[in-house]
Amino acid sequence: MMEGVVGEETVPISRRNFAWGAAAGLAGGRMLNEMAYAQRAAVPLREEPDGMVWLNANENPEGPPPAAIEAAVRSLPAAGRYHFQEFREFYAAVASSEGLTGDQVLVGAGSTEVLHAAVDALTSPEKPLITMSPTFEGPADVATALGRKVVRVPLTAAHAADVRRMAEAAASHPGALLYLCNPNNPTGAVTPRADLEWLVANLPPRTVLLVDEAYHDFADTPAFASALAYVREAKPVVVTRTFSKIYGMAGLRAGFACAPPGLIAAMSPFRNNVISYVTAQAVLAALADRARFLPGRRARLLRARAELCGWLKEKGLDYLESHANFVMIDVRRDARPLIFALPRRGVAVGRPFPPYNNYLRVSIGTDADMAKFREVFWSEYQA
Repeated sequence: MMEGVVGEETVPISRRNFAWGAAAGLAGGRMLNEMAYAQRAAVPLREEPDGMVWLNANENPEGPPPAAIEAAVRSLPAAGRYHFQEFREFYAAVASSEGLTGDQVLVGAGSTEVLHAAVDALTSPEKPLITMSPTFEGPADVATALGRKVVRVPLTAAHAADVRRMAEAAASHPGALLYLCNPNNPTGAVTPRADLEWLVANLPPRTVLLVDEAYHDFADTPAFASALAYVREAKPVVVTRTFSKIYGMAGLRAGFACAPPGLIAAMSPFRNNVISYVTAQAVLAALADRARFLPGRRARLLRARAELCGWLKEKGLDYLESHANFVMIDVRRDARPLIFALPRRGVAVGRPFPPYNNYLRVSIGTDADMAKFREVFWSEYQA
């Protein structure tokens, strides 16, 4: 849980003071769940400065691709009906994009909903969630809310999952669900393919591995391998993906889980409903056009990430090697004063991630965004 006092005054939620309300909700006990994690949680402002640069939620500043926007607009006049009958074809298209069949995919509102469904379906009072730590808090928070045990396994010295300790924990908790984020949020580290292969080969009986691959598009190392191959081999593995990151469609809320049909069937009752028809049309258009726009988006982000890291080296600052669309910067002191000072000067960065208390997580934005971040951060850092 984030530390520090944000404030106690009740402020009506509006577009401009949403930041304040989200921060207060987080400090009060994760009342706002995903909103508190991602959107404006570490920005305790009543009024955001004009031209605020948002580098706090790992969003893609390029936004939805043009084809997706055009499809969404075209679909709006038909949005007065449910279109339930059309979603079977939509699910089949999403599955086909990953070389899977429709019964191997569960679509939800971002990957968060399908992660939630996995915890709902695959943990119990007797079957805990075993998670790397620190990592994305969503699955652990859901398990805690359900009264399920959560076992946290510290990261390795390379800031990735300690697969052997996770397997040991699973052996002591029959039927557990293991959560592994790869690349990891917040460290950006990759759990090497050899470690992932070892973990799948050594899963205890009745254990399921849940791999969150929200950031897989940004991995730039031969050490990374997707866990989707294990789904195709019918291993007890669930892989989640999202259209929020490289596709730039965070506000449209679309993601999916991939797993053997039996696991998908177990998770399906816990999904809330079909996603928006408008979102579904945008996703279909984006998938159809991805070969054209994804390589350029990836190249631009990797270049901007490398430029930030080069600048940090010039300034003599350390950082964690990242294979995601963010970087963790070692500020060599408690990062919280910086985290809460930067928004007042128009730059919002990520929330605290204990025990990485000296680290500042910065999402990769446009060239202009990163230039402003460097200016404001360096001024505050030296103050």
